[in-house]
Amino acid sequence: MTGFVRVAAATPKIRVADCAYNAEQIIALIKKAESEAVRLICMPELCVTGATCGDLFSQMTLLENAKNALFEIVEKTKDCRVLSVVGLPIEFRGKFYNAAAVFCGGKILGFVPKKSFCENDIIYLNDERIPFGSNIVFQCSELKNFILGETVVVNPSALCETVGSGEKRRSLIAVESAQNVCAIVSVNAGYGESTTDAVYSGHNLICENGAVLMESPPFGDGWAVSEIDLHALVHARRNIVFEKNFVIPFSLNMQCENLTRNISPSPFMPCDCEEILNIQAHGLAKRLEHTGANAVLGISGGLDSTLALLVTIRAYEILSREKSEIIAVTMPCFGTTERTKSNAHKLCETSGIGCREIYIAETVKQHLRDIKHDESLRDITYENAQARIRTLVLMDLANKENGIVIGSGNLSELSLGFATYNGDHMSMYGVNAGVPKTIVRYIVEQSAKNSANESLKIVLCDILATPVSPELLPPKDGEIVQQTEDIVGPYELHDFFIYHFLCHGRDASQIFQLACVAFEGKYSSDEIQNTLKLFYRRFFSQQFKRSCMPDSPQVFSISLSPRNGWQMPSDAENIEKGFSK
Repeated sequence: MTGFVRVAAATPKIRVADCAYNAEQIIALIKKAESEAVRLICMPELCVTGATCGDLFSQMTLLENAKNALFEIVEKTKDCRVLSVVGLPIEFRGKFYNAAAVFCGGKILGFVPKKSFCENDIIYLNDERIPFGSNIVFQCSELKNFILGETVVVNPSALCETVGSGEKRRSLIAVESAQNVCAIVSVNAGYGESTTDAVYSGHNLICENGAVLMESPPFGDGWAVSEIDLHALVHARRNIVFEKNFVIPFSLNMQCENLTRNISPSPFMPCDCEEILNIQAHGLAKRLEHTGANAVLGISGGLDSTLALLVTIRAYEILSREKSEIIAVTMPCFGTTERTKSNAHKLCETSGIGCREIYIAETVKQHLRDIKHDESLRDITYENAQARIRTLVLMDLANKENGIVIGSGNLSELSLGFATYNGDHMSMYGVNAGVPKTIVRYIVEQSAKNSANESLKIVLCDILATPVSPELLPPKDGEIVQQTEDIVGPYELHDFFIYHFLCHGRDASQIFQLACVAFEGKYSSDEIQNTLKLFYRRFFSQQFKRSCMPDSPQVFSISLSPRNGWQMPSDAENIEKGFSK
């Protein structure tokens, strides 16, 4: 899998001061790592000797035994394609250092002392010149983004276990990985250390930019493996300036053929519905307060307008305004079914607001006659005329009622350009523009689940069960015939593409590989490929709609606003048009 490196945090079972025995355990773990296609393994500080040797560290015999054990470990793992980090005591210029040895391919690449060591230097061991210092990083020749000490940081430690220390450790390491925008492989001393005054649990963690990917729990087997997403880390670090370090190159076969870490098919989850609703509602509340206007919105009986209404009601509550002042309008036309029209009225009624009905079919027919378009030709002109008349009605009604039109279009539709230009594309404040379609559905689901109003719950559930449709073509036998996902593909795939394209800057090949993992068994590789191609084609061809999108609140870390989010020329070529799996 391109852009990933598999890493392991491993705690060997040791004997205090028995370097030969400990070397055997360390060698076994490195070979286990090799067998599991791990490319980086980190072990605890001072694991060659044991961290609890106390004053024995001042004995030259122990230091010499540790050095000899290290050379044995390096020699016996020279055929392993694993970058290894092992802790041991090192004597340098008459001082004792708690250091980490970094090695692979039968060669020690460098020593990094735990205490700050200002100047990088050279240590001589068995006639080898080995870099020694705190400002050393190790960069993989085959995968340039794999830089040990920058993108991936190891944390060999020997911290005793006390009540609550596991949770504290988990929190601290995760936060530190977020603060430094990196992955941290944290490994702790465990079984075999002296228990004279404390106990060590082998609690190991692999964290990436604030997320815990994997851990071996306290008093577990001390073995944690996961893959680090180097591409995502480098993308997140692109605007951060880091201090310069002395770079030591190393070479490994870096192909990561499969992933053990979870690739979520719903990357915008988990999310806090209340937090999202509050962001949307406070944004709208400010706009309503500033303009002194009423909220005017179209209600279709679909998911997007339902969320827009829920947001508007909350904005009115924030402003201590009567929600009965909200102007909700349903505008049935050629494609409207009795089900959605009924749900539009029920939604407003059960929410405690009025609902005006304006039948626009005659207006649309007259408009089609005006532009000399045959009404029987049910093409894009026929469809978009309805969407634009609806927006015209809302805009003029807003003028009449001292209102502003509240837009309901979501982030997924904006990405695909699946909106009628100057129709549902346009509003005076777009409350849903920062919310992906899958999250729109999730918020409405949670609103139904948590509602104490049984009548509202029933109508929300029926809206959720209604196929997603623009309802611009006449129904057949009273049922919706035009389903959005039949046209553009599944929204859950598009939201997955949006996340990895915009949040992590991945190319089509990487997104395709990840989608095949995330949706294995649900969509075929051909379905994923075809939908991904459609996504890129529409994303690039429809930028002109995003270049003039209305004001809207940013909700997630990404935004398609041309003012504070995605900025792209409207006529940029599709950079992934040559993609094939």
